Amino acid sequence: MPVIGDKPDLNLTAVVYATDFSLGAQNAGLYASHLAAYFSAKLIVTHAFTLSQAALEVEIDSLLVSQQRKDLDTLLTAKAAQLAGQSIEAIPILLEGDPKDVIPELADQYQPAIVVLGTHGGGRFERGVIGSTAERILRSTCWPSLTVGPKVKPASSKTLPFERILFATDFSEAAVHAALYAVNLAETFGAKLDVLNVVQEGAVEHPERFSDLQKTFYSALDRLVPEQAKEFCDPRTFVEVGNAHEQILEHIVERSIDLLVLGIRKSSHLSVETRMSRAFQIIVHAQCPVLTIQH
Repeated sequence: MPVIGDKPDLNLTAVVYATDFSLGAQNAGLYASHLAAYFSAKLIVTHAFTLSQAALEVEIDSLLVSQQRKDLDTLLTAKAAQLAGQSIEAIPILLEGDPKDVIPELADQYQPAIVVLGTHGGGRFERGVIGSTAERILRSTCWPSLTVGPKVKPASSKTLPFERILFATDFSEAAVHAALYAVNLAETFGAKLDVLNVVQEGAVEHPERFSDLQKTFYSALDRLVPEQAKEFCDPRTFVEVGNAHEQILEHIVERSIDLLVLGIRKSSHLSVETRMSRAFQIIVHAQCPVLTIQH
């Protein structure tokens, strides 16, 4: 998403909602619909697929359309009609190819855009497959990605604007880049902003000096939020010690967070061992949607 001066451009052209037609994706569709309405953007409802062997044999003849493609077209058209409203233009677009390639390419065509994905926590195998697909997409697109996990309450007419946003930072370059989005979203939604840094247990060599360390972190956190932004987003800074995953999830519950913003580092390769990354583990367990900004 382009950055204008120190601020990302949130004048969205489209909300790209990628669905696999599962129950886990339904809530993500509701969030996508509400976002499109809020930003007066087009809602692009898309599904990426590969042809089965039987369908390939049918479509060898360029004049014939396989039953697989017809069925997916029907499902996608119905999903778009379900999510459309008086103020929303919902466009179904069926894509053929690897989701991590074709969905980001589609978002590029409607820039500036936001990609919305759903994931859910079924059985161990099921969760790994679905999680892997969603994570590959959000790591492949340059656009902000909103992922809705299984513990997020269903979106409603009261979902937007978000009232409280949490920005979790580790002071990496990716996190600092994401801070711009967190602040601008807080301004756009009129939301309060929490900024959280978690210090890993054992990282503090002298526990008796932790209060001094906190002051240092508070000062650094304050510098992430521009002075003019403090007037509208009332930022609250938090420094905690412990497991980052656990502390972030606890903060979401305790502070009634509506949106978590995370910066993620660009990766050209995701092995089996890393596909369920720490960031994605947070997405799966968070009780609010998670907006990831890749850098």
